[in-house]
Amino acid sequence: MASTTFDFSQWPPSLTEAQIDALTRHATTYALSHGLTYLPPGATQPPSPSSTIHAPISLLPSPIPRSLFERAQQLQSSYNILYARVAMDDDFLDKVMGAEVGVGKADQFVGTLWKGWKAIRDEGIVQPLHLGLFRSDYMLHTGEGDGKISLKQVEFNTISSSFGPLSERAAAMHRYLNALTNYYGVSPYLKSENFPPNDTTARLAEGLATAHKAYGVPDAYILFVVQPNERNVFDQQWLVYELLEKHSIRVVRQTFEELAASAALDPDTHALRLTVPPVLSLSGAQSTLEVSTVYFRAGYVPSDYPTSTHYSTRFTLERSRAINCPSIPLQLAGGKKIQEFLSHPGVVERFMHDANVQNTGVGAKDLRETWMSMWSLDDPDPPVAPSDCTLQQNMNEQRGTTLARALADSLVLKPQREGGGNNVYKQDIPPFLETLPAQDREAWIAMQLIIPPRDVGSYLIRAGATSGPNGDNKVVRSETVSELGIFGWALFSRETGVHERGDAGWLVRTKGVESNEGGVAAGFSVLDSVVLVDG
Repeated sequence: MASTTFDFSQWPPSLTEAQIDALTRHATTYALSHGLTYLPPGATQPPSPSSTIHAPISLLPSPIPRSLFERAQQLQSSYNILYARVAMDDDFLDKVMGAEVGVGKADQFVGTLWKGWKAIRDEGIVQPLHLGLFRSDYMLHTGEGDGKISLKQVEFNTISSSFGPLSERAAAMHRYLNALTNYYGVSPYLKSENFPPNDTTARLAEGLATAHKAYGVPDAYILFVVQPNERNVFDQQWLVYELLEKHSIRVVRQTFEELAASAALDPDTHALRLTVPPVLSLSGAQSTLEVSTVYFRAGYVPSDYPTSTHYSTRFTLERSRAINCPSIPLQLAGGKKIQEFLSHPGVVERFMHDANVQNTGVGAKDLRETWMSMWSLDDPDPPVAPSDCTLQQNMNEQRGTTLARALADSLVLKPQREGGGNNVYKQDIPPFLETLPAQDREAWIAMQLIIPPRDVGSYLIRAGATSGPNGDNKVVRSETVSELGIFGWALFSRETGVHERGDAGWLVRTKGVESNEGGVAAGFSVLDSVVLVDG
């Protein structure tokens, strides 16, 4: 928690139209020159891109108190360890996320993944190592009534934690604008020492390279599992280049559909091998590539598995000797229900009790301080309602659902989904509950809304849109809210313990306050960076 003299309502500082135009020109040119880019919209994407657009960006960085930014970085190692340990606790995952007694009963997507993982466990796990490239997302919270600002966690991401490389370039863009223009002297905070370094690309590639080395076959490839017609390819390609240039590791990118035809397991060693056409082969003839590490940038939403073949392909990868990032249990560990269940009395303490965790300087109490109140809709005994909240208990529903109705204006409902656009907010909650079957409520959690500083603004530039029909730039000055994401990675198994790194970079995503969701790829946010302020 921080006391700050910074006045958030005075951000952003005023800029003239001429200054906005100049900064926009410099920012978009920098973005296009430095790979801060997307592929243009289209129903399909060409195999060989011929054009790009700049990613959605902000003209100025967003203010975050220095002490809270540093605190978020300090927390990451303990979060890495926590979620690694959750992923290695089969009984806990079966209880919370399983299809027999957990969320998988109510959520078909979660249940299908769990059943596949259960079958693989019964056969015998071939690769005990898991790799996680993580991102813990936070917002600033002002809702404690004491005038102080605290750091509250939105969610912890264990699969396809994206926008690391592009966020590094967004931070570099803001440093460039400051070096070039001094931001016209509009704020004393806009100076180089308040722009923290960000080396996300190198650190995330380091995690992948560490797994590759642990696999023990230097000439093997890392497989990126990607979505078809992906527009956010450059965020991924920067990792491809870093792995080749700094670690001499080659990457192959394939979709689940392509893998259904190319992937096979060695019958003796369970090595994952891909059959590739001559154009992708170093020998110039059709050949097979051995895969050391599988990095999923797909597979986190049901639409990634339109047929049973897609699920079967995922399970083939999980059965292999390749190290999966994430494994199925680690993906399940990132479920919202896990986030909620960890907040129950004594649960996180069970995972965070030993000296190794204490050496991080962050314990269970520190993690709990970052959590908002949460409960499941099927919880018979959720957190006590405020004294001024009168609950009219419906005998046909659990108290967790009744409490969500009563406190709807201060809540968000979350399902077990990633990728943005899935949550239900405030006044939309009561009518949504009317349509949600009782048997599906176990798959949803209610979470108290984080209350960010009010009247904060920014200048936002939509993806690829720099001028309107009359030549006026498409910069929008909007009241905004920002999320800070901290990256980390962990390579772990029951035999080796957890090898992790908590300082793997950061991102900021900023959106207009009228938008509840926060995903950049889903079209809700822009890429931003940090300016450190008092506090």
